[in-house]
Amino acid sequence: MEAKTKDLWVFVETKEDGSARNAGLELLNPGRMLAEKQGGKLVAVVIGNGVDAAVEAAAGQGADQILVVEGEEYQHYTTDAYVNAMEHLILKYGPTTLLIGATNYGRDMGPCLSSRLKSGLTADCTALDVEEETGNIAWTRPAFGGNLMATIVCPEGRPQIGTVRPGVFKKQEPVTGHAEIIREDYHVSADQIRTRLIEVIRDAAETMVDLEGADIIVSGGRGVGSAEGFDQLKDLADVLGGVVGASLAAVDSGWIPYAHQVGQTGKTVAPKLYIACGISGAIQHQAGMSGSDCVVAINKDPEAPIFEVANYGITGNLHEVLPLLTQEVRKLKA
Repeated sequence: MEAKTKDLWVFVETKEDGSARNAGLELLNPGRMLAEKQGGKLVAVVIGNGVDAAVEAAAGQGADQILVVEGEEYQHYTTDAYVNAMEHLILKYGPTTLLIGATNYGRDMGPCLSSRLKSGLTADCTALDVEEETGNIAWTRPAFGGNLMATIVCPEGRPQIGTVRPGVFKKQEPVTGHAEIIREDYHVSADQIRTRLIEVIRDAAETMVDLEGADIIVSGGRGVGSAEGFDQLKDLADVLGGVVGASLAAVDSGWIPYAHQVGQTGKTVAPKLYIACGISGAIQHQAGMSGSDCVVAINKDPEAPIFEVANYGITGNLHEVLPLLTQEVRKLKA
């Protein structure tokens, strides 16, 4: 399809309580830069049920305009309801670009929209820019197992669609929002929705870890040595008020569940403090944590690549260092 405007859209994913997930709010920050380069408005798209909190959050992140679709059928994400609603909005308003967080839902929505609209899709992006001559988005993503970065453009078909890894960009400080709010009365009938939520298994949900929203992460790699070795990391994380992360090697060894994995094939994180314990620092892992404000590396190998991206480094046996570090933090909090 042809674009009707130069506007750039950001899908702001919502939770069941109507609040916004960070993945979409983070994208409004680079979205502002891209929209200005393209010469259009920054538009947030909010779909859900009872989403006033998400609308307010999107306005606070600087959206010029917010398109809102509400209804009971959007209480829980389903492919049919959300993709139908988004397709309706796109065909009506004709944006030139759509950014979607590369969450479980975003990775489902993006390809479906791309197929329906016969538009390009670049998945799992870690950097964004605009080609000044063409106005095309330059989507950058890891390729060949994270060993190189590829920049992709989609010169044909609009909107240009990309999913962006959560945690790559950071939310700006909230501002007083003056966004134009447009509420679209669009509903999807029950017979159009081919899936339905039967049960939420809370026990499984409680084992998940919010790496992307954490301010402090204590992460372990092959050097931790065993599943029991992660107990020391958990002790330090608990004292600091953080969560435990892990490298691919630790997860592949079966020492900790995949939900804790940071890196190219895991989560992309940007905490205030990232403590890397026994992690060599391969490029695949760095791709997932390089946005951290402060990186502390603990490794017995002084030549480990992780020291090249660390703000502070400790060369030593992590099983000797971690108990001492935990003890000192406890003293400071006493």
